[in-house]
Amino acid sequence: MQTIKIGLIREGKVPPDKRVPFTPHQAQEIEQRYPNVKIVCEPSEVRAFRENEYKELGVTVGDVANSDILMGIKEVPIKNLIANKTYLFFSHTMKKQPHNQGLLREVMKKNIRLIDYEALKDSQGNRLVAFGRFAGIVGAYNGLWVYGNRYKKYFLRRAFECFDINDLKIELRKVILPPIKIVLTGAGRVAKGAMETLDTVGIRKVNAQEFLANQYNEPVYVQLSSADYHVRKGGGHFNREEFHQHPELYDSDFVKFTKSADILMAGAFWNPKAPRLFQIETTKNPEFKIKIIADITCDIDGSVPTTKKPSSITDPLYDYDPVTDRTLNPLSGENFITVMAVDNLPCELPRSASEEFGRDLIDRILKPLLGKDPEGIIDRATIVEKGKLTQHFSYLEDYVNL
Repeated sequence: MQTIKIGLIREGKVPPDKRVPFTPHQAQEIEQRYPNVKIVCEPSEVRAFRENEYKELGVTVGDVANSDILMGIKEVPIKNLIANKTYLFFSHTMKKQPHNQGLLREVMKKNIRLIDYEALKDSQGNRLVAFGRFAGIVGAYNGLWVYGNRYKKYFLRRAFECFDINDLKIELRKVILPPIKIVLTGAGRVAKGAMETLDTVGIRKVNAQEFLANQYNEPVYVQLSSADYHVRKGGGHFNREEFHQHPELYDSDFVKFTKSADILMAGAFWNPKAPRLFQIETTKNPEFKIKIIADITCDIDGSVPTTKKPSSITDPLYDYDPVTDRTLNPLSGENFITVMAVDNLPCELPRSASEEFGRDLIDRILKPLLGKDPEGIIDRATIVEKGKLTQHFSYLEDYVNL
């Protein structure tokens, strides 16, 4: 049986990502389950898992140039691409992102087979691997971290200072909240991750009607689906399928929650054709109560209009002034809204995020990647093969030829 070599590449994008497709134990597991597969881990000084952690489990650390399949997380710098290989990483080209146009061109030029993690889906269109849960976990944690800092109620370590998710959950024991109200949007992986954090703290969950109507002597949160804050133009009942296909037929009714909530955690996918949660003018209304916004989705000029720019792990916050519609230094005034819009939240818990991601890769992707693919999982996720765009991504033709 022919040996297949999988190389775990060193992340080259700046700032470097600490995550990895497979943890040391997972690399060892793959070699045990697939005798014809050899894992080689490229040396890295920034990876969350150290080289010795791989070596101690018998995983080779060294040059990956002779590998058949190369796997990373973020975009591979053009200068690092090796011709005639199969690559798996988040290419961020599927939406015709301008900054990666040159990357896709070079992939085609070097006869690289590019498989994008984001496009790995089942026959129903459900994503099979993603970091959404950890974006939600860390995003909600950051929202609570902001509250503690802004109001001097408690002080948490930053999420990236925690060793892993278990350490983070121990840190959450420090959270002692007054009877505030938190609104969380979304029903997918991101929102479920955020709920995991809120539930760990012991914050009571209430429904939308209770949230709006009642006052509480304890902190509470509500998790909203699209139906809770959208109304059909011209009247009629909310139709989920219609909303997903034609969101422009609906208006936002979210403003009612801005009058009750102290913290907004935005975790819902946003279609640019859909209405924003609220308008900038709404923030000038004295009834607008929200003072902290954790925009986990981080859509610039998207569903949350106060998200004027992304923030970073090292510089996670900025204030928004409703009067001037400008951003300011964080925690600089009680009349401002503090925004957390870190655009790479899972990187704050790289060990735990990598472990879950690698588990999904092993359980759902590795078999069709290494052998037969009867469900077409790998085929549907392949953007480029043999120097050309595949049929599934032919719509990118004008993008690469601009």
